Amino acid sequence: MTADPFTDRLARVRARFATTLAGKIDDSCAALSQMADAAPSAPAAVAEVYRCVHGIVGVGPTVGFPDSGSAAHDVEDGLHSAQQERRGLTAVEIERLTKSLQALREIAARELQSLHSIPS
Repeated sequence: MTADPFTDRLARVRARFATTLAGKIDDSCAALSQMADAAPSAPAAVAEVYRCVHGIVGVGPTVGFPDSGSAAHDVEDGLHSAQQERRGLTAVEIERLTKSLQALREIAARELQSLHSIPS
């Protein structure tokens, strides 16, 4: 811990973000089938994943994960229309979202690896 309360708080927020990032991506990937147009709960699933990813977009760059934040923004863009229209995703949108989530997973893994390789 440092003598600066702000720095300490930011370190705690960063650590919490880092420990939950992979799980948020995993949960978003697991929800893909629930977001399909034909699924009755699709609008709710889209809204939930949108909120989750929006949190990565907002917090990621602030706590030192700029590339993850940018990649999450791409995912968010893929959900935006469906979320606004309160509908499920088309097959084309699911395919794009799958690719965007995979890119986010890879980028987040790199940033997490960098975080763990920084000496304390």
